[in-house]
Amino acid sequence: MVVPLEHYLGVSVALFALGVIGVLVRRNVLVILMCVEMMLNAVNLAFIGFADYFKAVDGQMFVFFVMTVAAAEVAVGLALVVAIFRNRATVYVDDLNLLKW
Repeated sequence: MVVPLEHYLGVSVALFALGVIGVLVRRNVLVILMCVEMMLNAVNLAFIGFADYFKAVDGQMFVFFVMTVAAAEVAVGLALVVAIFRNRATVYVDDLNLLKW
């Protein structure tokens, strides 16, 4: 059974749109990080769809690179969230004004 490229791209666009909406609407830093991860996974799904369609391995190699960058982003992002939570006792973006004097 062959899955058409349009199905891959449809699900990918839907996931990416949900991630963008989540980043723009939500105010919790942890939820924003999860939405960024959802957007990265949507791009990975598009890469896999194109790799399957064109019968190439390049898309799968990009997926491994994006997964590596995403793992590093999660580690750094969670470390920053923990450090900010220890100082400010909140993880809401509206309450964080660290760059203001």
